[in-house]
Amino acid sequence: MAPKRKLQNHTEERKSKKAKFILDSDIFTPSTRQGVVLVTGQNDVGQLGLGDEVMEKSRLALLELNDKEIVDICAGGMHTVCLTKDGKVFTFGCNDEGALGRKTDEEENSEYRPGQVELPGQVIQISAGDSHTVALLEDGKVFAWGTFRDTHGNMGLTTSGNERFPYEIIKDIPIVKVASGENHIVFLSKFGQVYTCGNGEQGQLGRTSERHSGRDGRGGMSKAQREKLLKPALINVKPSLRLHFENIWCGSCGTYVKASGTDDIYVFGLNNYGQLGLNHRGQQYTPAHSKIFSEQKIVEISGGVHHTLALNAIGNTFAIGRHEYGRLGLGEDSKDADELTKIPKLSDLKVITISAGSCTSFAVTDKGGLFCWGMGTSGQLGTGNDEDCLEPTLVAGKQLEHRSVVKVSSGGQHTVVLAVTTNNNKSDE
Repeated sequence: MAPKRKLQNHTEERKSKKAKFILDSDIFTPSTRQGVVLVTGQNDVGQLGLGDEVMEKSRLALLELNDKEIVDICAGGMHTVCLTKDGKVFTFGCNDEGALGRKTDEEENSEYRPGQVELPGQVIQISAGDSHTVALLEDGKVFAWGTFRDTHGNMGLTTSGNERFPYEIIKDIPIVKVASGENHIVFLSKFGQVYTCGNGEQGQLGRTSERHSGRDGRGGMSKAQREKLLKPALINVKPSLRLHFENIWCGSCGTYVKASGTDDIYVFGLNNYGQLGLNHRGQQYTPAHSKIFSEQKIVEISGGVHHTLALNAIGNTFAIGRHEYGRLGLGEDSKDADELTKIPKLSDLKVITISAGSCTSFAVTDKGGLFCWGMGTSGQLGTGNDEDCLEPTLVAGKQLEHRSVVKVSSGGQHTVVLAVTTNNNKSDE
């Protein structure tokens, strides 16, 4: 009698026909271009790293980092994060809820100066929100510290509460990119999947219903609900769409994800001023296709509280959302924008990167110029005064005379810039 065939053979054959989706390993190549760090805006809690005697700067000031080779910078709500060429993380600013990830109580005012965070490996990416910080290691592990907040107050970073030191926030899933909103984190896995955690009140997690997104119900937030929000989980995408993703970005209370192999952008979160590019107002709790964003071949998105900036493949910069304080850069007579609107003052320039703060906007050109617009109340635009800029304005000053800007990050009331030297044929690289 002939032996029976093993069903396992058919199973293995089916598996081999359906290869697992994997993103290219070099899709997010870590930057190695090192430069100096320039800062401007509020320093009331040390977020500029200039010591406790400086309360505010209205022009870019050089941050002394003792020859540390900085390749990336990130401005949180009231703190700042710097990444060195050899994968070390330095933080400074407000540490009330653990956003610095290190001890600051042993030495007086140590939060006002850059200090190193102890991490179990080399870091290749950083992100920061209002009161949290995230570090992606070269092995795909992610560590975070600090806390999330919602309209009722502190949520904690995990179900245990605040995490004052690095905590491995997502396990057994290789991550290739992280992004932070004010109070949520977004993770892109090697397999093209998107995970989120944190505050979901405005729909920014993309996986909770309106009823289960906050703690407004009787008795507040249950332990199960708290765990659901704080533990990273997949966004709620219809299985029938068979989507994989290749990029992620955050606004203060919104999330933008790009479908792999297409120009399609899906969005979720706060849309009360149309900042997500959807034709309704309010919150979007599950991923929705944004036709407005998908039509422009977008390569970078950065969102503030009520506005969004977008950059396309040929270097054009667009804005959408609320116009107050000039944050859209569309001029004195502008109104709220329901469509992605090209910014006229930048139309003849090629922009290479953008950054939106709470009510501010920045663009860096291929020539190393830095343009700012929006709210200037605390000197965060770096123009030398506290006036709002209604259109993109070139940032000038002593610290930029012989330097070219490569990156900018704008937080709540401060801004951080990475620049390289261009004079005498020398470079900070």
